[in-house]
Amino acid sequence: MYFLSGWPKRLLCPLESPERPLHIRTDPQRAFFAVLAPSQLSVWYCRPSVLIVSYKELSKAASQFGPYKQAEWRPDSTMIAVSTANGYILFFEIPSARDKYLYEPMYPKGSPHLKGTPHYKEEQCAPSLNLEMKKVLDLQASITSLQSMLEDLLVATADGFLHLVHWDGMTNGRKAINLCTVPFSVDLQSSRAGSFLGFEDVYIRDMEYCATLDGFAVVFNDGRVGFITPMSSRFTAEQLHGVWAQDVIDGTCVAVNNKYRLMAFGCANGSVQVYTIDTTTGAMQFSHKLELTPKQYPDIWNKTGPVKLIRWSPDSCVVMVTWECGGLSLWSVFGAQLICTLGGDFAYQSDGTKKDPLKISSMTWGSEGYHLWVIDGNSSQNTKPDRDAKNEPQQFGILQFHFIKSALTVNPCMSNQEQVLLQGEDRLYLNCGDATQTQNPRNTSAHSEHKPTRERGPFSDGNLDSQGLSTLLGHRHWHVVQIHSTYLESNWPIRFSAIDKLGQNVAVVGKFGFAHYSLLTKKWKLFGNITQEQNMIVTGGLAWWNDFIVLGCYNLNDHQEELRIYLRTSNLDNAFAHITKVQANTLLLSVFRDIVILFRADCSICLYSIERSLNPTASVQVLQEVSMSRYIPHPFLVVSVTLTSVRTETGISLKMPQQACEAESIMLNLAGQLIMLQRDRSGPQIRDKDNNPNQRKHLPFCAPVVLAQSVENVWTTCRINKQKRHLLEALWLSCGGAGMKVWLPLFPRDHRKPHSFLSRRIMLPFHINIYPLAVLFEDALVLGAVNDTVLYDCLYTQTSAREHLEVLFPFSIVERTSQIYLHHILRQLLVRNLGEQALLLAHSCATLPYFPHVLELMLHEVLEEEATSREPIPDPLLPTVAKFITEFPLFLQTVVHCARKTEYALWNYLFAAVGNPKDLFEECLMAQDLDTAASYLIILQNMEVPAVSRQHATLLFNTALEQGKWDLCRHMIRFLKAIGSGETETPPATPTTQEPSSSSGFEFFRHRSISLSQSAENLHSKFNLTKTLSMPSGPSGKRWSKDSDCAENMYIDMMLWRHARRLLEEIKLKDLGCFAAQLGFELIGWLCKERARAARVEDFVFALKKLHKDFLWPFPVIPASSINSPFKNGKYKTGAVTSELIWTRFLFCNPTPISLNISFLNSAKQRTG
Repeated sequence: MYFLSGWPKRLLCPLESPERPLHIRTDPQRAFFAVLAPSQLSVWYCRPSVLIVSYKELSKAASQFGPYKQAEWRPDSTMIAVSTANGYILFFEIPSARDKYLYEPMYPKGSPHLKGTPHYKEEQCAPSLNLEMKKVLDLQASITSLQSMLEDLLVATADGFLHLVHWDGMTNGRKAINLCTVPFSVDLQSSRAGSFLGFEDVYIRDMEYCATLDGFAVVFNDGRVGFITPMSSRFTAEQLHGVWAQDVIDGTCVAVNNKYRLMAFGCANGSVQVYTIDTTTGAMQFSHKLELTPKQYPDIWNKTGPVKLIRWSPDSCVVMVTWECGGLSLWSVFGAQLICTLGGDFAYQSDGTKKDPLKISSMTWGSEGYHLWVIDGNSSQNTKPDRDAKNEPQQFGILQFHFIKSALTVNPCMSNQEQVLLQGEDRLYLNCGDATQTQNPRNTSAHSEHKPTRERGPFSDGNLDSQGLSTLLGHRHWHVVQIHSTYLESNWPIRFSAIDKLGQNVAVVGKFGFAHYSLLTKKWKLFGNITQEQNMIVTGGLAWWNDFIVLGCYNLNDHQEELRIYLRTSNLDNAFAHITKVQANTLLLSVFRDIVILFRADCSICLYSIERSLNPTASVQVLQEVSMSRYIPHPFLVVSVTLTSVRTETGISLKMPQQACEAESIMLNLAGQLIMLQRDRSGPQIRDKDNNPNQRKHLPFCAPVVLAQSVENVWTTCRINKQKRHLLEALWLSCGGAGMKVWLPLFPRDHRKPHSFLSRRIMLPFHINIYPLAVLFEDALVLGAVNDTVLYDCLYTQTSAREHLEVLFPFSIVERTSQIYLHHILRQLLVRNLGEQALLLAHSCATLPYFPHVLELMLHEVLEEEATSREPIPDPLLPTVAKFITEFPLFLQTVVHCARKTEYALWNYLFAAVGNPKDLFEECLMAQDLDTAASYLIILQNMEVPAVSRQHATLLFNTALEQGKWDLCRHMIRFLKAIGSGETETPPATPTTQEPSSSSGFEFFRHRSISLSQSAENLHSKFNLTKTLSMPSGPSGKRWSKDSDCAENMYIDMMLWRHARRLLEEIKLKDLGCFAAQLGFELIGWLCKERARAARVEDFVFALKKLHKDFLWPFPVIPASSINSPFKNGKYKTGAVTSELIWTRFLFCNPTPISLNISFLNSAKQRTG
């Protein structure tokens, strides 16, 4: 979601001041930020980060007001309110000097960099501002919190009052509310009477206004937290009502998320409790908790101290948390941890010494969340400014952290893509690799031979194919695209980005207009007419449809909301665009096949059909409008809107496959609630808009249904694959700290009629170790990204090295990552007794190259959980998983691989479920899988007596000799030599590879009622394991002796001699030579001993033919010219001709003409004649 990038930067202050900053606050537009020192107010420009104006309080006034504490901007950024320690509020006005700028970029002569561009100076130059104190307000009490609320300023004081002050007319509009007169209860139902605070010294410690909840989240000085809301438009004590959060008594701070209507309360125990408001009762409802776990941070998880600050990002997708003892932690909106500086390279130097954590006194987010401004509390308290005689700029105590984020945070229509797209302030990060290799994506896959060809249905399109695994997972590096500097200079920051389905083109949206880039040609395309670019503001994001860019924008010239479509291959000009006027502001946009869906500011959803016209553009036509004002309290709460083919009646697709790709439902993410609007097919009624027969008829939508809570992202696809219907017709959800969920369809097997009691779909939760950014539907993979760090502190060895940011912080990089999720789904189906559905799903994915790993992961996770449980398991899942795995030919490999990666203490529990390892070993031999059998032999060595291991090793050794598995033979020789006759006749207490720390786990399993037979006499008779193949074992507990070692070597030599004798008797000289060369067999000496026995040739002709066949030698033929004629010299030589013909036909049956010496044939004739 959000990821740190590079090193933080430290600001340099050009002014000489002994005071260090203590508070920082950005304006609502995030173009400026104010910095407070004890007696100084400074206003800085964000890009570039330069000081614009500074106001220094006189010493007399400073002693009267006291040190500055907090600052709050007016919503229009024209005023700043500053609170002081002595109860004063200072109102500063910020007049702008027209046509005056402090910093301007300098370009060389003749440079095309846009000095004639409209709004050139406003966009690229730092303006000249002034600070003028306009009003001083004395509240006669210490001020604890400031909060801007539209045209009012809400001030909380330590005497228990709440002041409402107008920015204009401060004195006349002042109102004071005593908190003791505000009723509080557990909810807002009228039947419950509210109670008052009842204490004289209770006051608000921290508060923040939530516009979408129309109230204030407050933290009181006694640790209680609550929510205060006005019951009417009047802000008086009689109209205010508060609700408690009953479970929080140690609150320290608060921050609200307007988009998701969440209130995050920091607690003294270091955790963050997140609440929302129940819309039915008005009570504060617990949502989730943000806290460090001892598993991830065993050294610091309970030593962080109280939570000090909480700040939500501008897009409300992540929250930054810091503690009194220091450290930063970044979380997603529903509790998935992304970054923490209390562990790893952030907490330790390269030599292992622990660093002091970064203590933060104030922080605020920059524009679009690309920057986080942080005031270093250590430098604020402990460091004094060091200025030398050269009057160099002092190193200010403000750090700037840089972030890159997923495009999903601002453009959720990217959720139907299989690429991961990250955007920074000046560049894009793509995982799609080299676009020139994606022309035929599936052919470039390294695993294409394992993948079936996708079936193309009536709605299939070549543009809808996903990229291959080699492209999406080929390496860990990113394809980085630098955004064009010409576009970036006048349109910073980048607000939206999108990539097409093939990963060959990207488009970005800045402050005005947009630009797109081709990964094939490596070129950007910008507006030729700068005025057209500057007159368009994209409001609802953008998406790709084939070669077209679809976006919702606002036309500044005509003051009109529009839907525009631009062709990628044509010039970027409005003359080549199709423009459709829209009634209301477009907030969200998405594309499903040939349909564009818009969500507008009037809480309505509009569907458009899009098609390519004859001219080089596309045209759109309104299909249907759906009003959602009854269900959406505020349009800003809608996170995403998606049109899908997902529906609850999956059985319909069996009879009507054409409907499998139609737009069946709308998925709406409303502040974390996933709402589904499905087309109503229950009756024949059809709504015909305006009774116009020319309009296309569309079915109405049913009432909305809530599918899930705490949803951050939604993934779905419009592709079809009949072999993988489970995965492609499912709905994938990211739920933050709760992991992921999949709304999986359930299909009857073999087109049978489904049971009436069986649901058509099921919601399955599962956890993964990465934050999901994309889903590869057919490949059963989740793609993501993760932060990694590199230490460079070894480069600085001087005493001043501690001042370098390269020493204080590691260099942060972002790496691609992925994770398999199929085993989680299979396990969840087995838990719910849906084994038939699990089999259908597994068989559909059996061709994946990592499917064996899927089975192994599922078996391993279930084994670890059940075997290490200290409580008895009433219904264990391991037998079910073992039975499920037996349905696949990889059963034997899966079991042994799982066992070898598991502690020895868990083996008894495992093989009690999957079967006796001796039986599994014999099955491997029957299947001729000798490598797997060798792995089982290691299991038997640790679980059985040495006699059993020796017998099975002998059998495997003989089989390996017969099949010529020479590497395995060498391993078996070493294995047999290692089994000495002096070993014990009982299984060893620990395996040979057992770690010392796991002995306690073995003691725990000794008391289980599961055991295997330890006797060596119960071996299967079909392998004819006789005692003649094993050496007798010696007394228990004795070490190997020299005699036993010699006997073991003699036993191995006898097996080698027996195999060599068999090869020689069968005249397999080639195999005998390989056998001798591979195993170091003394062939010459052994042949001398066997010259009168196995080496004796009884049938010379058969042996000669066997040699030719074994070495693939061709048989010789006699050239006709070399044979004497029988009528030579007028005499008929009958005997000679007959003998030659007999030998030729008998020996040389191959007609291949070759020349050779046949002297041996003549000698044979002489012996026969």
